[in-house]
Amino acid sequence: MSFEEKLNLTMLTDFYELTMANGYLESGLASRIAYFDVFFRKIPDNGGFAIMAGVEQLITYLNKLKFDEEDIRYLREKKLFSEEFLAYLLDFKFSCDVWVIPEGTPIFPNEPIAIVRGPVIEAQFVETMILLTINHQSLIATKANRIVRAAEGRPVMEFGSRRAQGYDGAIFGARAAYIGGCVGTACTLAERDFGIPAFGTMAHSWVQMFPSELEAFRAYARTYPDDCTLLVDTYNVLKSGVPNAIKVFDEELKPRGFRPKGIRLDSGDITYLSKRARKLLDKAGYSDCKIVVSNSLDEYIIRELLVQGAQMDSFGVGERLITSKSEPVFGAVYKLAAIEDNGVITPKIKISENVEKLTNPGFKQVWRFFDRDTGKAIADVITLAQEEIDSRLPYVLFDPEHTWKRKRVTNYYAKKLLVKAYDKGKCIYPILKLKDVRAYCQEQVGTLWDEVLRFENPHNYYVDLSEKLWRLKERLLVDLM
Repeated sequence: MSFEEKLNLTMLTDFYELTMANGYLESGLASRIAYFDVFFRKIPDNGGFAIMAGVEQLITYLNKLKFDEEDIRYLREKKLFSEEFLAYLLDFKFSCDVWVIPEGTPIFPNEPIAIVRGPVIEAQFVETMILLTINHQSLIATKANRIVRAAEGRPVMEFGSRRAQGYDGAIFGARAAYIGGCVGTACTLAERDFGIPAFGTMAHSWVQMFPSELEAFRAYARTYPDDCTLLVDTYNVLKSGVPNAIKVFDEELKPRGFRPKGIRLDSGDITYLSKRARKLLDKAGYSDCKIVVSNSLDEYIIRELLVQGAQMDSFGVGERLITSKSEPVFGAVYKLAAIEDNGVITPKIKISENVEKLTNPGFKQVWRFFDRDTGKAIADVITLAQEEIDSRLPYVLFDPEHTWKRKRVTNYYAKKLLVKAYDKGKCIYPILKLKDVRAYCQEQVGTLWDEVLRFENPHNYYVDLSEKLWRLKERLLVDLM
């Protein structure tokens, strides 16, 4: 049984979800059908897109929703909840419909990335964990993808466990980083539970435990002759670290028929040291020995190192990845979009003085338009759920804020992004192997234009509304004035 399967997180919820649930029951609204949208408003690091992640953990949570006697005792002691409500919780069974955008898909602001439909008492209750799982993993997957793209094809390993915000941040952060493109992790549990390759060799303490650096290197090479990567910056990279590594390669590995895997640099002027180290290794006949670099890296530092001609073959990225240090909040929200009575859907809208906090009403679907010739994504369109888009017919895209901005597309095909994950509480979402999710993510990012992939001032990828949805929103705004 995996780490997450051992946990019952039913009570990991904001307390107001329980007070509202009790209130819905007292008010006779518990079974009223509600539609809630999950969406975010801003891409981290002012990037061009984000990556959807966390769906599998959300499913694990929903599959295990169950209140036990201890939960009920705790709630009864609060003296806020009716016995009818506590009895309801003891027999609680999730029965909602859920739609999600699959993990690894590029996502954009203001479009629904998940929708929950069901009795309001249930649909409201799961808000906290839906946001927690999607916010965290989407944030880390997005950051990881930026770092991987900056590495320009060089492998990136996630090395951040000890800097993560808690053990679950380390475990699920490693999972999200792998979806985003990292080749592996330093987190052993992530390999056990998710099959993510775990990497690691030695710390500076290993070197310090021996009488000399040379003896430390010898001991490691003798123990791991076929997987020997040596940390060369404990004392002096160029005067002792690399020369001692070469000596050990010559005397411990080469005579036994092994080749070194690499050296690791974790401090100092990486550009200068990597260039000099590369020359020393090549001169000694170890041009196949890789140079691994770590030490507080992110996409900007990696890009700068490569511009400067630094000689490295892979990267170990820790705290700035696992915490998304530059922007540690993803910010997805959970908003009511509609209610349903006797099969009739009534759209709901939230109005705010802040224009960016206006919501899109109704039960919706998200479509992605692709150019048939290039396979590149053109734009996303949010429609009402019952709308269909016929790719054989021309379609007019228009900016919902500046409606005079219009584009008529013809040579395209349109794909629905939201897929049904739960049908009346039963999970129907196909759980893929994590390596397949990672490959899908790489493929889907490849459908975005280079201009969207820029780190600074990326092209604004358009998320438009269908004309029907736009007119519905305008009518509700006028009616509520």
